[in-house]
Amino acid sequence: MPIYEFQGNAPKIDPGAFVHPLASIIGDVQIGARCYIGPFASIRGDFGAIVIGEGSNVQDGCTLHVGHGRRCELEPTSHVGHGAVVHGAFLRRNTLIGMNAVIMDDAVIGESSIVAACAFVKAGWEVPPGCLVAGIPARVVRQLEEGEREGKATATRKYQELAVACLSTLREVKTSP
Repeated sequence: MPIYEFQGNAPKIDPGAFVHPLASIIGDVQIGARCYIGPFASIRGDFGAIVIGEGSNVQDGCTLHVGHGRRCELEPTSHVGHGAVVHGAFLRRNTLIGMNAVIMDDAVIGESSIVAACAFVKAGWEVPPGCLVAGIPARVVRQLEEGEREGKATATRKYQELAVACLSTLREVKTSP
């Protein structure tokens, strides 16, 4: 898998994390235990630090990046859906970022909140805890119901289980012509 040191900063990946061989990890990046990093994810810690907390997942085709001297952080059990972009933002514990959503610099996604698919969270906006945000630009739609929070937690656990399964069973297969 392409993992690169950049300007003396080498990624630190917990041995209990799964990083797909087609993901790209560059520079000042920390990935915690039980994380799942999907194929074609690009995690670029070239300009600043990126921290992915334990049990989080960054799915297929996501981009995590940060501005010069800045930080991007996903607290434990963060869930970033397919194709999403998180640029220099902070995701509090148990958040879910929907597919193809964009989260900009210095935005803070409150604990146990969900950002809907294709939403655009503008720079510096603080999403309150426990709510659903949607739209372009994103706005608070409503507070999440307990069942929705439980559903998110279940989905994140499935990705934690997938990380473990991939570490022990995922193997490239050579096909014959």
